[in-house]
Amino acid sequence: MKTLLKNAMIFTEGKFTKSDLEITDRVITNISANIEANGFDVVYDLNNMYLLPGLIDVHTHLREPGFIYKETIATGSYAGAKGGYTSICAMPNLNPTPDCMENLQIELDAIEKDAKIHVYPYGTITVGEKGEELADLKGIADKVIAFSDDGHGVQKEGMMLEAMKQAKELGKMVVAHCEENSLLNGGYIHDGEYAKLHGHKGICSASEWVPIKRDIELSRQTGCHYHVCHISTKESVELIRQAKKEGVPITCETGPHYLTMNDMQIKEEGRFKMNPPIRSEEDRLALIEGIKDGTIDLIITDHAPHSAEEKSKGLAGSAMGVVGLEVCFPVLYTNLVKPGIITLEKLLELMNSNATKIFGIGSELKVGAPADMTVYDLNEEYDIDSSTFVSMGKATPFDGNHVFGRCKMTFCDGKLVFGDGAKK
Repeated sequence: MKTLLKNAMIFTEGKFTKSDLEITDRVITNISANIEANGFDVVYDLNNMYLLPGLIDVHTHLREPGFIYKETIATGSYAGAKGGYTSICAMPNLNPTPDCMENLQIELDAIEKDAKIHVYPYGTITVGEKGEELADLKGIADKVIAFSDDGHGVQKEGMMLEAMKQAKELGKMVVAHCEENSLLNGGYIHDGEYAKLHGHKGICSASEWVPIKRDIELSRQTGCHYHVCHISTKESVELIRQAKKEGVPITCETGPHYLTMNDMQIKEEGRFKMNPPIRSEEDRLALIEGIKDGTIDLIITDHAPHSAEEKSKGLAGSAMGVVGLEVCFPVLYTNLVKPGIITLEKLLELMNSNATKIFGIGSELKVGAPADMTVYDLNEEYDIDSSTFVSMGKATPFDGNHVFGRCKMTFCDGKLVFGDGAKK
């Protein structure tokens, strides 16, 4: 199968160049101007649209096995393809949790059967994510991207220390949801101005940064690569910035809602409820500085679908989590790139190349590389409409937002997985 994509603005070797790109079977075999169209099975004229490396999201919830009324491997991975992603990592808060090979195999079989793009599972840090006993880290290490108890903070310092020691020996990262349960006090949105004005119970910033501070010292002690999930506070940014300067093997991520919204912009709806919560404007600006100066390595979606009923109970009663795979890139392009806060090249670093460096997945657009790529029309503008999502989850804080940039096609291993003519 030979495919030709013509007249694209291609992001290759760190810059955009108007070129054509040739795919033979699964691999990029030529990138150059004016490739002759004869002899190809399919030819696409992209008419100056942008051909980008497939986006990478190392933090998604696909809900299978155990919660397929919320999402499945098939629907979640297709939502990723629709958003331009070709590689996503699936969090382990499932049933059964992937804490041993027997449980993990259930998820691996579902991925093999139904994934539309590359899906890499996490293994848990502890059995059942209960924090009481280490999972069979050695037994699952070869089949998982890293170890995480996402959705739960590891409360015991000794448990995290032992996990880091074993992960270091196995050559794996510990990817931590940082949350100190003793500081939560029943909170469910940020403990800030909005919570005070409307009588809501707040989640304090210390519940996030206190365990980060603890784990930085454990990472320093063990040499284990420590990756911090979805940071949301200014204190977290500063702790990680200083740890990096000191040579601690630490990386981190944040999400689009933390970079583009503050707590005074939320509404009394479940689609504004996630964990950690949207925080203050001061926190948001600190996160912006963090992505600009390299403290924050990745932007992830934390795509966390729930049923409509679970998200219909307001801020106090709704389940934690929002979806993002189908809207993350246009939201960030509109709110960060178009106003000149960061460049498009920087955004691709945060959504592609840094993930390749840290997690070893995905690739750039170059001859010999797998044909994992996405086509975006950056001039197309529209209002986000969650009713059109292919994800089973519809709850997003960005519903109704006016954005620029629509994904037109996504190729994974040379196969068209989203766009006109793609098999659903």
